[in-house]
Amino acid sequence: MPPAESAAVRISRRDLMKGVAAAGAVLALGGDVRAQSDRSTSMKITCVIRYQIDPFQREAFKEYAANWGRIIPRCGGQLVGYFLPYEGTNDIAWGLIAFDSLASYEAYKVRLKADPDARENFAMAQHKRLILREERNFVEVVEATFGLPSTLTGPA
Repeated sequence: MPPAESAAVRISRRDLMKGVAAAGAVLALGGDVRAQSDRSTSMKITCVIRYQIDPFQREAFKEYAANWGRIIPRCGGQLVGYFLPYEGTNDIAWGLIAFDSLASYEAYKVRLKADPDARENFAMAQHKRLILREERNFVEVVEATFGLPSTLTGPA
């Protein structure tokens, strides 16, 4: 791939990650901008996990993600959500987990490693080989852009 194309792909991926983080945060708020000030103060950083999954194991990944819905909050993470591919690339999924700080993320990792359900969920994913690759990035919300409702009037 020529260098110019490679750079365009990186920018696109970064922009997509920002969009997924913002969309996940808005979804987690249920679109209620009034809740923004309450949640954004406790959501200093968001861990954006990009998964390359086996597209033939979509349902197994859905189960894996649903299991985290019980485990992550118990271990101290603020789960924004997991997202499966819908249209376009069929092997990329996302998980978004918010934390007060990197220190709270580190404490969360310790609790996660000690949690029997978390260990079982990791083992299931390894046994089924449903995750081919995983990337973690940490992002922060730009307050002036967070939770803005659409101002579109009339037909879309």
